[in-house]
Amino acid sequence: MADDAKEPQLIAQALRDRGLDPTGLTPIGVRPPLPAYVRGIWDRRHFIWMDARHRVATSNTRNLLGRFWLVLRPMLEAAMYYVIFAEILGITRGMENFPGFIIIGVLMFRSTMRAISSSPALLPSNKAMIRAFVFPRASLAVSAELREAIQMVYTTATMIVMIMVVPFHERPEWTWLLVPVIFVFQFFLNLGISLTLARIGFIFPDMSNFMALTGRLFMYGSGVIFPIENFVDNNPLIASLIQVNPIYHMLVMYREVLMDGTIPAPEHWMTLGTWAVGLTVFGLLFFWRGEETYGAEQR
Repeated sequence: MADDAKEPQLIAQALRDRGLDPTGLTPIGVRPPLPAYVRGIWDRRHFIWMDARHRVATSNTRNLLGRFWLVLRPMLEAAMYYVIFAEILGITRGMENFPGFIIIGVLMFRSTMRAISSSPALLPSNKAMIRAFVFPRASLAVSAELREAIQMVYTTATMIVMIMVVPFHERPEWTWLLVPVIFVFQFFLNLGISLTLARIGFIFPDMSNFMALTGRLFMYGSGVIFPIENFVDNNPLIASLIQVNPIYHMLVMYREVLMDGTIPAPEHWMTLGTWAVGLTVFGLLFFWRGEETYGAEQR
C-alpha cells in the first residue's frame, strides 16, 4: 500500500527529470479529496442533465405508443392496485376517498421503489463507461435519480388528473403548491438511497436480489396501498418502526396536501427532511470512500 501511495510522486518526478511539467495531471483510479470530488460532479452538471433527459426521451422509442407510456404505465398500475385492494379485497377501513388514497400512494412511491430495487446494480450496469472515462462515479447515481425525477413529473401530473377525475373528485387547494417541496425532499431521499445501495451492491452483487424483496416490504410497510397505521394498533414495535419510516411520512404528506387540504404536521417535515439530508450526506461519503475500487474487475 505504501508503494502504491508513492507511485504518483515517482511518476511526477520522472516527468520532471525529462523536462516535462506534470502540473494538472491526476492519477487514474485514485480517490480525490471530497471537495474536489463534489466540484467534479458540479462541473459535469450539464452533461448529467442532458444524459438524464436523453435516457427518458429514448426509454420508450421502440414501443408503438412511445412517450405515452410515461403516462399510461402509472395509470394502469394505480388502477390494478385499486381493483385488487378496494374492489376485490374491500380494504378501505371506512375511508371516504380510498381511490385517491391508493392512487397517491402507488404513484408517488414508484421512484423510491426503483431507487431501492435498482440501485445495487447501478455500477455493474455502467462498468463499460466507468472503465472508459475518468469522472466522479457518483454522477451515475445523480443522473439516475434525475431521470427518475423527470419521469415523476409525468407521473405526478397523471396522479393529479386521476384524483380529480375518479369518484370523490378532489378539487385544487392552495396546499397543492406544497407538492413540489415534498417532491424535492423525495428526490434527495432517493439520491441517498441510490448512493448507499450502489456501493453495497458493488461489494455484494447478490444484494440486487435482496433489495427487490426489500422494496416490496417497504411498499406494504409504508402505507402505500392501505392505511398501515390502522393495522398495527396492538403492536407497539411495528408502530414505532412505521413512525421512523421516511417513506410513510412522505406519503402522509402528499395525501394531506392533496386530499385534506392541510399542511402536514411538523413531525412529518422533520422526519422526512432529516432522512433526506442525512441519507444524502451519508450516501455521498460512503460512495466516495469506495471511488478508487469501482473500475476494478470484480471476481
